[in-house]
Amino acid sequence: MSYYERHVFFCCNQRDPADARGCCNAKGASELRDYAKQRVQALGMAGPGKVRINQAGCLDRCAEGPCAVVYPDAVWYTYVDRADIDEIIEEHLRHGRTVERLRI
Repeated sequence: MSYYERHVFFCCNQRDPADARGCCNAKGASELRDYAKQRVQALGMAGPGKVRINQAGCLDRCAEGPCAVVYPDAVWYTYVDRADIDEIIEEHLRHGRTVERLRI
């Protein structure tokens, strides 16, 4: 058994605004990572044997972002708001069902 049932990494990379590749942080990644972390804690889903929410540097998918990846499932998501984060938490992290509409 791994230390966490699921480990979610949010790309929070910040590039120069002139960089044509864009960056996840400019699209609200840090704020929504913080929201996800708070929701998982409030729902009693955080901690060893459960779920861990972390920030990551560039995950190299910023053009598709903002993005996050759930391990050990290796499922990549994009999202735009708290409703998307709530759906990922409820469907994937709680019930193990991939949210296909947000998958990249």
